Amino acid sequence: MKILSEEKNFLGIDKQYSSFETSRVVIVPCPFDENERERECPGPEAILRASRYITPFDEETMREIHKELGIATLTPLRIMKKHHETIIQDVYDTLYELLQQQKFVVLLGGSHTIASPAIAAHAKYYPRLSVLHLSARPDLQKTSKLNAYQSRSTITRVLEFLDSNHLVQVGIRSLTREEADALREKNISVYYSHNIRRGLHTKVLKIWDDYVNESLSDFVYIDLDVSVFDSSIMPATISPQPLGLTIDQVLQCIRKVTKKRTLVGFNVVGLKPLKGIHYPDIAVAKIITKILSYIL
Repeated sequence: MKILSEEKNFLGIDKQYSSFETSRVVIVPCPFDENERERECPGPEAILRASRYITPFDEETMREIHKELGIATLTPLRIMKKHHETIIQDVYDTLYELLQQQKFVVLLGGSHTIASPAIAAHAKYYPRLSVLHLSARPDLQKTSKLNAYQSRSTITRVLEFLDSNHLVQVGIRSLTREEADALREKNISVYYSHNIRRGLHTKVLKIWDDYVNESLSDFVYIDLDVSVFDSSIMPATISPQPLGLTIDQVLQCIRKVTKKRTLVGFNVVGLKPLKGIHYPDIAVAKIITKILSYIL
C-alpha cells in the first residue's frame, strides 16, 4: 500500500517511524462526503496538515507512540468519479485487509457515512464487537433507495449487522421523534448530553463514563463524530450543535474505557474546516494523538 511522505503524513513523522512494513498504526484518510459531487471533503487533509504543528510527545502518558509502534499514513482513498456503493466497498476492503495484517487502523473522514463499512470490517474481524458512538446525532433515520448512504442513517445501517445491545451512544442532543422512538424500541444504551452535563448519571463512587464502560463488551470500536463537542469548542463541523461535551469529558471517557476494555480501532469524522480558523483542526489532530497514547 502507498503511504504519504514525512512532509505530508500524520505528525510529520520521518521514515524510520512511518514505514508501512514496520508501523503498527495505520492512518487511512477518506475524503468522502455524500453531499459533495465535484470535490473531496477537506477534513482529512486539514487534520494531517494540522498534526504537523503538534509535538508527538504526550505529557499525560509520557509516551511517544510513533517511536514505540510506528504510524504510517496511507495516501487518501480515491473517491472522485466513483459511485457511493463502490466507495463504501473500498473502505471495507481496505480496512479489513489492514486488520488481517495486524494493523491498528484510524480512519479519517469525511462524513459519518464511512463509519458503517469501517465498523463492519472490525465486526467481522472481532466477534462480539461493541461500538462507542460519540456524536450529537444518533443517525438512526430510516434508509431508502434515495438516501441509502446518507450520514443520518449510518447507525441504522450498522444495526443491520451489529446487535443493538452492543451499541452505546454518547453526547446525543439533536434527533427526531422517530429516532428517539428507535432508541427506546431497540433498547440502545444512550447517554444524552443534557443528562451528562447535569450529573444525572452520577451516583456514589460512579459517574456517567463508568456506566458507559460497563455497557461495552471486551472489544470496542470508537466511532467519533466531532459534533459530539460543544459548538463553542468545535464550530468546524458539518453539523455544529450547542450544549455538547468538552474535549476533556470525551477523552476522560475514552481513557476510562481503555483501562478495562480493548480498543481495536476508531474513526474520526465530521470535521469541516473553516477558512482562517485553524484551532479546530489542531484540536482534532491532538485528540487523535491522545487516543493513540491511551489505547495502545
